[in-house]
Amino acid sequence: MMGWKYKAGLGLIGTVVIIWVASAEITQRIFAEYKQPFAITYLGVSLMVVYLPIAFLKDWICSLFDGDSASGTSIGLDIPPRINELQYDPEADMRSCLMTYKDLGEREERQPLSTIDQKDEPHLPEHGGELSSWGVVKCSLYLSPIWFITEYLSNSALANTSVASTTVLTSTSGLFTLFFGALIGQESINFVKVVAVFVSITGVAMTTIGKTWASAEMLSVSESRRHSIIGDIFGLLSAISYGLFTVLLKKSAGSEEEKVDVQKFFGYIGLFTLLGLWWLAWPLNAVGMEPPFGFPHSASTGEVVLFNGFVGSVLSDYFWALSVVWTNPLVATLGMSLTIPLAMIADMVIHNRHFSAVYIFGCVQVFAGFIIANLSDKLSVRAVEL
Repeated sequence: MMGWKYKAGLGLIGTVVIIWVASAEITQRIFAEYKQPFAITYLGVSLMVVYLPIAFLKDWICSLFDGDSASGTSIGLDIPPRINELQYDPEADMRSCLMTYKDLGEREERQPLSTIDQKDEPHLPEHGGELSSWGVVKCSLYLSPIWFITEYLSNSALANTSVASTTVLTSTSGLFTLFFGALIGQESINFVKVVAVFVSITGVAMTTIGKTWASAEMLSVSESRRHSIIGDIFGLLSAISYGLFTVLLKKSAGSEEEKVDVQKFFGYIGLFTLLGLWWLAWPLNAVGMEPPFGFPHSASTGEVVLFNGFVGSVLSDYFWALSVVWTNPLVATLGMSLTIPLAMIADMVIHNRHFSAVYIFGCVQVFAGFIIANLSDKLSVRAVEL
């Protein structure tokens, strides 16, 4: 029953999970030599501008094929009637007279009037499509700062805590999506979803309280603990920002996701970030959240930063969007929460990091909260259908 797109979407979900965890581990390695969360975030988000020429080239190629097949019909329908109305007034008068008689007949018989309206309706989506392209630009304009903040907070969390903790905390974005959706009026609240929120938030608290340590810890216990708490705060704020981004994107794009060009959307986000958010480095440095801006000290580090930004941001974000379209949000959300156990395994193998029982049980609760919340949506849809 599953089509090839659905199967490909499942494959993309697995690919994104692996890319995100690998990118997070690489980012932590980069921070050991180049601790610049803002610079890494700015580069990663700005690189998405490469999608714009790809999208426009795709539209141009499609227009060549569409233009050859529809050139005669579009010219004949749109342009000649207006020219004829200007040059041949007697014929236009005859047509108007015929239309008046036809309208009188159709008022007595309502059925023909509806058929004419149906013939005229197919022209409307074309104009709506043109407007949706400008809508994508406006949507990207005011959502790009939120997306940048989300990525910056996530990278700042990686700079101060483990990959596993960052993954657990940022994965709670689904619950904040539920909260903001209910606040705006796009999601319904029921008892099961409230239970899911309570279970997941309790799990987040347990991962914050639970101990995690590495065998070769360079920092003192108090300083390591302070960095871990700061990283947890950044991870939780990133989840909140991502939940807000998701709800606003859904509200702006509407329920028909097929009308949103994913490449153009992310491309414009990259363009607006590249041109409009570079100046944030100075106030962040003045507040003390960022060190003074600088370039990588070695060419090899710069190459790793560039490669990680392209793969970890450009490819993974696009693959994630395609997985949502080709499967469904429920499957994509549950699939992305697989980063939790994968990140824990990566920390245990790569960094020889150990986790307390409280921490592990908290991760299980966060994962259970996702399952409960998403299965609640699925069961409610089935109940409505029955």
